[in-house]
Amino acid sequence: MKRLLTLILLFLIGAILPFGCTAGSPDGSQTGSGGDKVLNLYNWSTYIDPDAIAQFEQQYNVKVNYDTYDSNESLYAKLQAGNPGYDVIFPSDYMVKIMIEQGMLEPVDLSKITNLTHVEPQFLNPPYDPKNQYSVPYQWVTLGLGYNWDETGAEIDSWQQLFDPKFKGKVALLDDMRHTMGAILMYLGYDPNTTNPDEIAAARDLIIENRDNIAAFVPDTGQTLLNQGEVNLAMEYSGDIFQVMAENPKLRYSIPKEGTIIGMDNMAIPKDAPHPETATEFINFILQPEIGAKISNFINYGSPNKTAIAQKLIKPENLENPAIYPPPEVFAKLKYLQDVKEATLLYDEAWTEVKLAVGS
Repeated sequence: MKRLLTLILLFLIGAILPFGCTAGSPDGSQTGSGGDKVLNLYNWSTYIDPDAIAQFEQQYNVKVNYDTYDSNESLYAKLQAGNPGYDVIFPSDYMVKIMIEQGMLEPVDLSKITNLTHVEPQFLNPPYDPKNQYSVPYQWVTLGLGYNWDETGAEIDSWQQLFDPKFKGKVALLDDMRHTMGAILMYLGYDPNTTNPDEIAAARDLIIENRDNIAAFVPDTGQTLLNQGEVNLAMEYSGDIFQVMAENPKLRYSIPKEGTIIGMDNMAIPKDAPHPETATEFINFILQPEIGAKISNFINYGSPNKTAIAQKLIKPENLENPAIYPPPEVFAKLKYLQDVKEATLLYDEAWTEVKLAVGS
């Protein structure tokens, strides 16, 4: 499986670090054991091509250490008490804004990010980080439905089908408060960033009422359960489903007709990063069209790199896939999650009730 291969390769080239040992140079040194520079990455799992890391290491004489998290909230919790030594992190849109407001990110020196010119203008100057002062686009993704065609017997195209009684005990939901609640809110016709207590409660109640359908809440591993036949439907990120589709022709992915969440994951430098100059070099390196395309082709996520797309460096089957690069009428139904500030407490309370009721 590509997921397993990715982790094995990252271990071999970058020494995946155990939590607690965290990033790179626990002794605070600025170089690797052989005198090389060090770069400590904290990223989602299976979210980079190991060859890109190996190329950066060779080209810049850098030792890369790679650590992973499974949600934006895990990333936030890890750094809230202080940066344990990471140089580059990959927060999603709404989390970027939260971290900016709490002083958790260093400004990006855009004068050194010369490859920013390759980024599609619609992904620049985002509302969560005006003028890209603290973050630079990495990859983008939709949240949708992965399903086993042999088991469903028909196309899955609506969030409502998560609650169809015929899928009792065969549904995996994402163990991510904002994304899962946001998707259900959109199904109900509400804004995924609503601060209305009644609307948040309605999403909570719908999930609880249909708890018999839920096999598990999964930390970004729904594609694994789907691929193994443990569930028939999985709420998951597009690229994760496409990775397992490559090995399992029974699987499909769809963007629900009610619309869904679009996520822009970003490269950012956390406060007190030990190697900010190397971090800046890495960010600029990733924005090269050839490198951005290499990563997108490996993980099957959407690339914000307009040059990579224009030069057709992205795999044709991905560029032509409307589930990865949606047509304008579908793209118009995609919404970013935003920081809901004090209303986060309402989501926390609702999510706690959901997890208690479902027994997860």
